[in-house]
Amino acid sequence: MSYGLFNSTLELSVTILAVFLVGLSKGGLGGMSLLGVPLMALVMSPVTAAAILLPILVVMDVVGVVAWRKWVDWKIMARILPASVCGIALGWMTAHLTSDAMIRLIVGAVSVLFVLRVVFGKTIKADYTENRHSAGFWGMMAGYTSFVAHAGGPPLQVYLLPRRLDPKIFTGVTVMFFAITNALKLIPYAALGGFTSQNLGRAALMMPLAIVSTWLGAWVVRRMSASVFYPMTYISVALVAVKLIWDGVTGL
Repeated sequence: MSYGLFNSTLELSVTILAVFLVGLSKGGLGGMSLLGVPLMALVMSPVTAAAILLPILVVMDVVGVVAWRKWVDWKIMARILPASVCGIALGWMTAHLTSDAMIRLIVGAVSVLFVLRVVFGKTIKADYTENRHSAGFWGMMAGYTSFVAHAGGPPLQVYLLPRRLDPKIFTGVTVMFFAITNALKLIPYAALGGFTSQNLGRAALMMPLAIVSTWLGAWVVRRMSASVFYPMTYISVALVAVKLIWDGVTGL
């Protein structure tokens, strides 16, 4: 059965769920943005899913930036953003060599190791402010995995979460970081031919939901204490990591 621009009602339903979860996350509510491509990849190719999601992510980013622009720490941004541009360039250059399954496996493994370190009380307590090597590495990883699978959240969180930032600052930096990186990704995605008329039409159909769900996520986070925000974030990262590892292993 066909449903307009989508090939089936199942495909449409899964896309709606994925966009809603990504929107909540883009508004600042946990790490559920990582579920977007994996969920949609259950009913379509990962490449198609990523191409549909990118324009939606850019619109969500606009909403997120409007909501969180006052809580961006630009000193942190200056340390991680240049490296992320290098990561995007690397992803573009190796796009024809990279397996979706391998990227999911790598991102999932990094996420699990990080959460386990937190759970067992081995989080490093030092101030990471001047650790430019750490900022460069995780910034590049975030840019690279964001390009290949819209999965840049875990590497960025590995760098940000140990700082124990105010949830508003944490969210402001995250939102601004991905607003810039997603805008930069439009150029290589267009060059690789991902923006077909059907994919753009599917993305356009999801735009109202994208805006509403992003605002909803921001509304919730602004009323959430750090004692709730951080455990919830760690749990969501762990759940997504398990899903990514499973998809990676079964896809190899």
